[in-house]
Amino acid sequence: MLQHGLIVSCQAEGDSPFNNPPSIAAFARAAEMGGAVAVRINGIDNIRLVRETIRIPVIGITQSEYASGEVLITGTLEELEAVYSAGATMAALDGTARTRPTGLTGTAMIAEARKRFDAPLIADISTFDEGAEAIDAGADYVATTLAGFTAATAATATDEPEFRLVHELAISFPHQVIAEGRIWTPEQAAHMFHLGAHAVVVGTAITRPVEIVRRFVEFLR
Repeated sequence: MLQHGLIVSCQAEGDSPFNNPPSIAAFARAAEMGGAVAVRINGIDNIRLVRETIRIPVIGITQSEYASGEVLITGTLEELEAVYSAGATMAALDGTARTRPTGLTGTAMIAEARKRFDAPLIADISTFDEGAEAIDAGADYVATTLAGFTAATAATATDEPEFRLVHELAISFPHQVIAEGRIWTPEQAAHMFHLGAHAVVVGTAITRPVEIVRRFVEFLR
């Protein structure tokens, strides 16, 4: 279903004029028309409307923050259930070693989720070890979404995609690795497939016009 396909993360945050369900649904429809194999959608209301709008798979998440300010993806089993109930084909959750406010680590939550839900599950991770543990705990896929966004990986993060991490994971877990994070060009996305990625997620470079404009402006300065 996802192999060698483009997943578009349809996202908008804060005061973006696109931060509303109809705009997110329009982005999702545009992604479907352009040939995306799936979309990644944040927020229950957004998931519900997108599911009514398109036919391709919907990867659903919720997003919040740890007390440190770090990104937390689908932080509780209740949120995971809400994502599936809203119509998501599959869900993604935080698969890192960080302990979430409920007291569960990512792998512990994956193990619990496997007991409750039959739907496909993606673990968003930041390191190879987290990816290996997530697969062992029962995740169907691991995505490099959080690489560079955790305390353990922020110091070594660059503006480049996680080529090395994707390659290392794909060697050990073929057909289970989704490349995500800082992918700006078709060439970078294609290289991820060369390195063994099962699918590629692109978000900001496609669906965040404010960030795209800002990138041009900063470069021209």
